[in-house]
Order: sequence, then structure tokens, then C-alpha cells
Amino acid sequence: MKAAVLHGKEDVRVEDVTPRALAPGEVRIQIEAALTCGTDLKVFKRGYHAKMIVPPAVFGHELAGTISETRNAEGGTRNEAWRVGDRVVVANSAPCGECFHCKVGQENVCENLLFLNGAYAESIVVPARLVQKNLLRLKPETEFRDAALVEPLACVVQGVEDTRLQARQQVLVLGAGPIGLMFAALARQLGCNVTVAGRREARLRVAQRLGAQHVVDVGDGHNLVTKVREATKSHFDAVIEAVGAPEVWEAAVHLVRKGGAVNFFGGCPSGTSVTLDTTLIHYSNLTLLASFHHTPRTIRRALEFIEAGVVHSRDFVDGECPLAGLPELFKQMTAGNRVVKTLIRVRE
Repeated sequence: MKAAVLHGKEDVRVEDVTPRALAPGEVRIQIEAALTCGTDLKVFKRGYHAKMIVPPAVFGHELAGTISETRNAEGGTRNEAWRVGDRVVVANSAPCGECFHCKVGQENVCENLLFLNGAYAESIVVPARLVQKNLLRLKPETEFRDAALVEPLACVVQGVEDTRLQARQQVLVLGAGPIGLMFAALARQLGCNVTVAGRREARLRVAQRLGAQHVVDVGDGHNLVTKVREATKSHFDAVIEAVGAPEVWEAAVHLVRKGGAVNFFGGCPSGTSVTLDTTLIHYSNLTLLASFHHTPRTIRRALEFIEAGVVHSRDFVDGECPLAGLPELFKQMTAGNRVVKTLIRVRE
């Protein structure tokens, strides 16, 4: 089959890969929709991810499709839950269920997360642990390209819950990429008053379509605090940093009200650090937190939001590309491609 293989820094190639045989308890999915992701772009530029992927390895992690093969579990126990032809979505990881963090309900920081890569391919083998914990059946009417948004949306669900967003709160989302837009959609669904500050007119229009009452075009990003203050004149109960830049982390604490909460959701480049005003944090009684990844419960909650129509791919997927064009697409993304997400056509 054809699959994208990451070989190293800014080196991904579409190659012929021999599909491996299934181990007990595994399933094979024929991929119907695969989406690009900011995390994949970071991995492409870095050439690896210490926890998620070590090259050479098949690449990509946002997908949905149809089960094309199953294998019984250990001991020959029949896999009653899944059948060939089932329409499914699968997360990109599953927790072990045995470590300290899993046992205290923090499965998103499991010590032994098992990751899944290989979305940019004609098919993918799903390990038994993911089949058991994070393989979900789709409703007949659910579009594959909508379902493929489950993984990033589950991370946002985690962030919304960690921040304890509530109806009527004033919420500022910094960043109008896919994650920032998903935060806007879910916060609005909760009944929050949402402001999105970001760049690019098209993305800010999407934010408004998703329910943001106010948008702020931050231009080149300089003087972010001043621009947001002058444009909004608001006191924000919660600020979501969805950019992943140290300077935006630092700005976020100056935009939240006393007693408010800041979620440093965007992951910054490895090795970076920030400087925070301790006097401001202490005397303003701020809550600072950071959300990471997802859990089996938030994966399921994300699919519920998608199948309820809260989040649609039409608001996030604004480009298509054949699998053969993936290497060039990632080069364009590195150079500043302005699409939000791209649907990769794995079969022509």
C-alpha cells in the first residue's frame, strides 16, 4: 500500500509499504479521511517526537474509516464488538490503565501511553489496547471527515474541563488556528461570551461563524496586550493560550481579571522558557494551568459534540491534497501555508 513515511527532519516520503499481519485483538482500518495537524507539522520540522514517533515510521494521526479486517484476541476469544464494514474513528493513543496517573484519573498523562501513527496511508493497523479503549463506532450519517476531528477536539474538551468554563463567563481565546477555533465553538456551546484574538481575516470570520461575539486582528502579534485591551475593554474570566509561543504565554497573564484562570494550552518549542510577574500572579490570585492530550472519556465526549453538530469539518477543513502531494504540502505548511486543515486523499 501507499503510505507517508517520516525519515527525519523535513523528510517525509510517500512509499510502498507492506501491510503487516494483525496480532491478536487488532483491527485494520481502511482510511476514508485523514487530516493534517499542527502537531504533525511540528514533528515534520523537528524530524521526530520523543514519545509519539521515532523515524523511520509511518506518519499522521487524525483519521476515520471502515474496518477491513479483524483478528480474535489472545486465546482465540472472538472479537464480538467489531465487524468488517463497521464505520469507526480511533484516537491516536490509549493509556495503560495500570500506572499511578491512570489510577488517579489522569489518563492523559499516563506513564505508558501507546501512540498510533500512520493516518497518511491507505490503511492502518490498530493495536489491541487502542481497540479496547479508544476505537469508537460512528453513526451511519456521520461523515468521515467530521469524525477525523475527534482527536484534536478531545484535547480541547480536556482543556475546557480543566479550566472549568461556565455559562456567562467572559472567555478570551488567543489564537485562531484549529485549536483556538475549537475552543471558541465549545465555549460558546457552554454559553460563554467568547472573544478570539488572532491573525488572518478568513480564520477570524470562522471564529465569528462559530459564535465568537468579538474578534481581534492582532496583525503582526506585537503589542498583543495593548491591542486586545484597546479592542475589547473587557475583563476576562478565563484566557486560553492556543498559539504555543512563549511571548503569548507571558501576555496571557496580563489579560485575565483578578481571580481568573489562564490555560497555557499551546505547546511551546522544546527548551523554551517564560518569565512571569510573580507579584501580578500572587496579588491577583490567578489560577495558572496547562492541559495536555486527552482521555478515553474526552474522546467519547468529542465524538458526541461532532455527532450533535457542534463541530463540523466545513469550519476547519479548507483544503484537499492527494497522498502523493503530501511531502510538498508539508513544505508549504512550513513556509506558512494559510489553510486551517487539509484533507489528505489517501486513494485516488
